[in-house]
Amino acid sequence: MELKPIRDENSYEAMLDWVDAQFDNKPELGSTAGDDLQIALLLIKAYEDQHYVIPSPDPIEAIKLKMEEKGLKSKDLVEWVGSKSYVSALLNRKKPLTLKLARVFHEKLGIPAQVLLSTSF
Repeated sequence: MELKPIRDENSYEAMLDWVDAQFDNKPELGSTAGDDLQIALLLIKAYEDQHYVIPSPDPIEAIKLKMEEKGLKSKDLVEWVGSKSYVSALLNRKKPLTLKLARVFHEKLGIPAQVLLSTSF
């Protein structure tokens, strides 16, 4: 296969099929076939990044999801946030997620900072 930028869906599908076949051949890293496979994967990623955009997760929904995963209730966040009413207002989007709180949720809940900062400010 000639490696070139992917410009349409047919080329994209053909490249995916070619990559699938190459994985079956198990090319060695650093070989010509291995390099071609790496280049093809980069071309696929570039096409997907442009044509299949994945929206950033909502920061408040990420906090709620982590709370559910960890079995936390609103009252459990009070010591981090300050008051039960502020926690409620934050989770109901009536108060903003500040940089300080984003840092707290990143540290305490393990939510990636980029998720918390995606649309907070």
